[in-house]
Amino acid sequence: MSNLIINNVKTILTAPQGFNLVIVKVETSEPNLYGLGCATFTQRHLAVKTAIDEYLKPFLIGKDPSRIEDIWQSAMGNSYWRNGPVLNNALSGVDMALWDIKGKIAGMPVYELLGGKCREGAAVYRHAYGNDILSLEESVQRYMEEGYHYIRCQMGDYGDHGKIVPPEGALTGAYFDPRAYVRSIPRMFEEIRNKVGFDIELLVDVHERLSPIDAVHLSKQLEPYGLYFLEDPLAPEQLEWFRMIRNQSSTPIAMGELFNNPREWLPLITEGLIDFIRVHISQIGGITPAKKLATFCEMFSVRTAFHGPGDLSPIGHMAHLHLNICSSNFGVQEWYGLSEQLEEVFPGCPSIKKGYVYPNDQPGLGIDINEEEAAKYPCSTEFSAWTLSRGRDGTYVRP
Repeated sequence: MSNLIINNVKTILTAPQGFNLVIVKVETSEPNLYGLGCATFTQRHLAVKTAIDEYLKPFLIGKDPSRIEDIWQSAMGNSYWRNGPVLNNALSGVDMALWDIKGKIAGMPVYELLGGKCREGAAVYRHAYGNDILSLEESVQRYMEEGYHYIRCQMGDYGDHGKIVPPEGALTGAYFDPRAYVRSIPRMFEEIRNKVGFDIELLVDVHERLSPIDAVHLSKQLEPYGLYFLEDPLAPEQLEWFRMIRNQSSTPIAMGELFNNPREWLPLITEGLIDFIRVHISQIGGITPAKKLATFCEMFSVRTAFHGPGDLSPIGHMAHLHLNICSSNFGVQEWYGLSEQLEEVFPGCPSIKKGYVYPNDQPGLGIDINEEEAAKYPCSTEFSAWTLSRGRDGTYVRP
């Protein structure tokens, strides 16, 4: 399509499921031809909106939307300071929208532009939860009955903070005990395996809340229970400890939820220290870098397990799905579940059946936004309680 240019960029904020979502709408000089992308950074949504409205919008207007690679590279470098979550998420929203536009022009789903199908549907894992082992087992059984083969297990909140007695005068926060957590998780999986056997794949998320040596210990303790993977056992600041985990345990490791910079994942992949990469794709800049990362991982037998929480829009989930469908080294996809409100705001949400999510085969990403419905769900500026984590004595600990 000749002489096509970007003539407007809009930021849409909405929270249909209680999570602040940031959506980018890139409009073109062709009437009704636009693309949508996810730029969600829930905890700093207004900072991302500012980056889009005040910097990326004037940078993009007048550019050819088909030049995705050049726009990604130049927008990343134009700020000079780079590889941070605010600017990466802002750029991700634009990048996804440009792929959406390109697919619509071609009359093809994005996965066709990225190489075509490797599979018909993407296997997902769901979050089983219970305050005690009995309620957790019931949650696991429900997901099994619905056809899910991959199930993440969590008993109580991270670190069983309800049993903690902090010092007098300690500040409020989400208290947790990492040592209690390390002791409880192997017992939890022993009980669950005794109930469901080994035909179902089980996972657990540490959420970067352990000291390095405790993470090593936990990975060793979990070997008898045949986990599909141990998720995010350490923070990005502790990468050197992955060598010790690998040297002492055969429990598969998934890592990457908080990654921003390629130098964070590069040594883990090239040195065989992880088995799954689970970056938040809007955190690293969108579809363009995520596809390159998946291809790079393939050379080192690392599979993808992209981060798919509730604070990711259905547009972001759809971007995951297109990548999952076309990547030969896809492992599994985290799936939080979509509410009726989300499906009303985002027509064209992917369908799920018997543990697999399926694309709808529409051109582009195959999903839209109803802006009138989106406006019914304003975002909140309140801080998330779970990000105010504290140890037993009240010391703030990064989640």
